[in-house]
Amino acid sequence: MMNNLFSTFDPTSIFNLKLNWMSTMLLMLMIPLNFWFSPSRMLMLMWKINMYLKNELIIIIKKNNLMLFFISLFLLIMLNNFMGLFPYIFTSTSHLSMNLTISLPLWISIMLFGWINNTNHMFTHLIPQSTPMLLMPFMVLIETISNLIRPMTLAVRLTANMIAGHLLLTLLSSMKNILPLYLMFILILTQILLLILEMSVAIIQAYVFMILAALYSNEIN
Repeated sequence: MMNNLFSTFDPTSIFNLKLNWMSTMLLMLMIPLNFWFSPSRMLMLMWKINMYLKNELIIIIKKNNLMLFFISLFLLIMLNNFMGLFPYIFTSTSHLSMNLTISLPLWISIMLFGWINNTNHMFTHLIPQSTPMLLMPFMVLIETISNLIRPMTLAVRLTANMIAGHLLLTLLSSMKNILPLYLMFILILTQILLLILEMSVAIIQAYVFMILAALYSNEIN
């Protein structure tokens, strides 16, 4: 049963081409044409989101070009999370292959930039301030391991949160064949509430991914 349950997240192939991954780019085709008119309601909404995120990121990072990158990262993850809530659309962010493709190059570039340009700072960052001399080797080991697992934790956190909600919705929908008719209303109401919760999770997880990535990039300065 568990294999069949998790198989709902497997990408299907047509002529050996896994076209499900096109859902990452499908949203660009769904954007209405009036988005590009200025001013439009959707464009104003996007501008307000950008301003809010900029005010959040300005506390962490100071460079405008990095702010634009992290805002774009947030929008990419959030919109892909939302795409998975539509019926019969593949959820790309529920796969480690997708999330690691985002987090691993990001972490590697941050680490390379830090160790090449701020080597002394990166060495001192491995030992917290006021660490006793005897504990320094252990602290270096712990900090090194925590740095190495950062891309995996970013990817696993996003993957687990996307899978958990979708699995719960799938399990509840499979109960429709065994429930009596008078309980169907409760089941539908529960599904609607869970769908609203999943919408909030889609935004929160994209925000957490963005903030953690920004914090990691701030440590190299």
